Amino acid sequence: MSQDRYPIQAQIASPRPRRSWIISGITIVLILVAAYFIFVWTVNRIYVPEGKSLLLQYRGPLLFGSRKEAKPGQFAEPGEIGVFEQMGGPGRHFYCPIWYERTLVDDIIIPPGHVGVVKSKMGEPLPTGEFLVDGELGETKHNGILRKVLAPGRYRVNPFAYDVSVIGKEKHQSGAQTKHSGWVHIPTGYVGVVTKLSGDAQGGKAGIREEVLPPGLYPINRKSEQVDIIEIGYRELSNSVTQVTDARGNPMFDDSGEPIPMPETGINFPSNDGFEIQMDFTAIWGVMPENAAKIIRQFGSIEAVENKVVGPQAESICRNNGSTLGAVELLIGESRQEFQQNVSAQFQDVLEEKGVSLLYGLVRHIYIPQQVRLPIQQSFIADELKLTRDQETLTAKTEATLREEERKVDLEAERVRVETDRQIASVLAEADREAKEIEAETQQKIAVIDRQAAELDAKKIVLLGQADAIAEKLQQEAKADKFRLAIEAFGGGEAYTRWQFAEGLPESMDLQMIYAGDGTLWTDMKGIVPTLPVHQAPTKRSN
Repeated sequence: MSQDRYPIQAQIASPRPRRSWIISGITIVLILVAAYFIFVWTVNRIYVPEGKSLLLQYRGPLLFGSRKEAKPGQFAEPGEIGVFEQMGGPGRHFYCPIWYERTLVDDIIIPPGHVGVVKSKMGEPLPTGEFLVDGELGETKHNGILRKVLAPGRYRVNPFAYDVSVIGKEKHQSGAQTKHSGWVHIPTGYVGVVTKLSGDAQGGKAGIREEVLPPGLYPINRKSEQVDIIEIGYRELSNSVTQVTDARGNPMFDDSGEPIPMPETGINFPSNDGFEIQMDFTAIWGVMPENAAKIIRQFGSIEAVENKVVGPQAESICRNNGSTLGAVELLIGESRQEFQQNVSAQFQDVLEEKGVSLLYGLVRHIYIPQQVRLPIQQSFIADELKLTRDQETLTAKTEATLREEERKVDLEAERVRVETDRQIASVLAEADREAKEIEAETQQKIAVIDRQAAELDAKKIVLLGQADAIAEKLQQEAKADKFRLAIEAFGGGEAYTRWQFAEGLPESMDLQMIYAGDGTLWTDMKGIVPTLPVHQAPTKRSN
């Protein structure tokens, strides 16, 4: 029995080691899985906060596998050693630090009023003659400064490929010109003239563009373009004579009441008869948007136009035209007006050739020397006095004529009044006569109408009498015809008479038909006696 007991125990004890091995295996697997997750969430996990990006660089296999390097100056493709192009955004990422170098990179923030100038560090060198890289961020094929700048905002830029310089408003002097770049603000009333520093892939050439920028905000790459901001519209330039003043600063006047000019001020020139002439001149001029590029190309700035063109040309044209005239011609009306018109027309032609618009070119005042002006003024005064006397004489004659005409008017008014009264009386008499004629005609017409009304009344009475007679006749004939028809209907006059008799009896009467033979009337009436009414004699009452 002992030998039989041991095999049974062996059979019972054999499953225990096998179960322990299974439990141990499961435990090991769970431990490995837990270790893997712990490794992933502690070692591999990296958190990218807001405002940053994750730059990855693959280090290659440690022991096994081929080490394939990325092309120089290029991003690494999957499986290549190098920097990856795509960067992870904010959040959790899982990359093993053994195989990957993980770097947090700040996002590029360009605040308002600034732009970002981008330099590409990857790609082929630029072709000969080109200085800027065309294309968008992340799509460039050459290294160098990008033509397009970044506007204000937030950008995720791979520092392995690009460098970004944040700049604000920039301006620098180029001779008399002020060039603007970066964040360029063109205010209202101004335009921007763009100077391209290099050509582009679209065929644009370097130089000043004809198209101007209207008022607004523009991001300008200082390596690609520069902007001249010039004012458009009209402005005023005056060259005036300075007047001599006293110790208190009040202007002084000569004997004729004209202000005394200070020598060598304003526009001065000699007349053709040797007198020194001074004058005031004002130009209302300006630059329109379509001519802004031409102005910058030829002169560089608005100030240069004023100093080199408008002012000098105004003085030159005034001097050239004024020196051909005498002092007297510059004083009297017609020749002076012609001089002013010629100056304005020539001045406008010269400015239009240079792209400058002229609104007015005004010769405001011409200062003539007193020794020339005084005799002419006195002569003019004498002429004016003579004209005044002649005008007074003419006024007196006109006044006398006026008085005579007034008397004629009064006489004509009286005549018209008398004639009017006569015509009024004539019209009233004629109206009275016509009224009486109308009244007589009216009475005559009334009599005719009354006669016609009487005749109509007589005819009415006759017609009414005839109508009554005819109606009476018709009624009698209708009654006779009625009796005739009734008699014919009853078969004779006796039957009709009986019918009338019966119709005349009262409805309460009781009629009985009694047959009586010859001589039997009284005997047959016995049966009806009780039905006849019996009149009884009244009885006396006893008191």
